[in-house]
Amino acid sequence: MDINKVTLIGRLTRKPEARNLPSGQRLAAFSLATNYIWKDHKTKEKRDKTEFHRVTVWGRLAEIVLTYLDKGSRIYIEGRLQYREWQDAKGQKRYSTDVIADEIIMLGHNGKSNVAKTEGAFAKEEPSEKELVVEEA
Repeated sequence: MDINKVTLIGRLTRKPEARNLPSGQRLAAFSLATNYIWKDHKTKEKRDKTEFHRVTVWGRLAEIVLTYLDKGSRIYIEGRLQYREWQDAKGQKRYSTDVIADEIIMLGHNGKSNVAKTEGAFAKEEPSEKELVVEEA
């Protein structure tokens, strides 16, 4: 058996966006920022780097995300990586890596966490690439 598993903790960089596909399925997409801090061995200075991840959620989990999350929300997600190839409006090949989340824990400042899972909310079938293409900014 193969494993494709992603675990991230970070903050939303903007409010999640909703999309309804022609098939009737609903999804929410957002960007998650994570940072990594380390000490440079040569200079002994503290360094950091921020990574940005495209995250997509489906069905009931999408509804939860759209209702409760906003820019700056701190969350824990579990999901899988999905690589896509598509053509932009100018006909150029584009590539993207998305995290398809199937579990989200909302991390609050008060020490309480709220868990949302996709139990029963999976897409019935994988959408076509044409349905998934989102214009890149």
